[in-house]
Amino acid sequence: MIPLVTGWLSEHWFELLAAAVSAVDVWLATRRSMISWPVTILASLLYAEQFRESRLYSDMLLQGIFVLFAIYGWWHWWRGLKAEGAVRVVVPGWSSLLRDVALGAVASVLLGYWMRHFTDASLPWLDAALTGASLVGTWWGARKYIANWWLWIVVDVIYIGEYVFKGLNLTAGLYGLFVVLAALGLRDWRRALAGQRA
Repeated sequence: MIPLVTGWLSEHWFELLAAAVSAVDVWLATRRSMISWPVTILASLLYAEQFRESRLYSDMLLQGIFVLFAIYGWWHWWRGLKAEGAVRVVVPGWSSLLRDVALGAVASVLLGYWMRHFTDASLPWLDAALTGASLVGTWWGARKYIANWWLWIVVDVIYIGEYVFKGLNLTAGLYGLFVVLAALGLRDWRRALAGQRA
């Protein structure tokens, strides 16, 4: 039994490290912690390499964009923290949400086309669609939109299937945890929003 475990760990240690850092990252985001942003950067860099090895190039590209969004989110949350004393939750208007979803859909189609015709990407269309939706979710999180948690629940459920199909079972398990954490984030951000309104 121990040789099986040590063999598995030696083969999957990098994926395990990336998964652990990512889990801490999402948990910190549910707590509206400023530390979540540098942890996001580290998790994104680790998963960029994992996805490169798995030929999930849209996901790899997404990790680089996550780094840029993390820098923006860190700055935006810090600016709000200094001005208001706490990271405030925002409920955006429907027009903002629809605009962002439309932009994410356009990005998904363009990226999917590129990946399908110019790379050896595995699952180019699904990977691109999830990347587009993840960009929207990351943008909403950086803007402190409570809707980001609803989107992450849906996207993470679909990611679970993709990663099981690709044999990234540890990452699929991590995304199962992400679904739970997103539900907790939604609950905690709703409470914070109720406190703001009170």
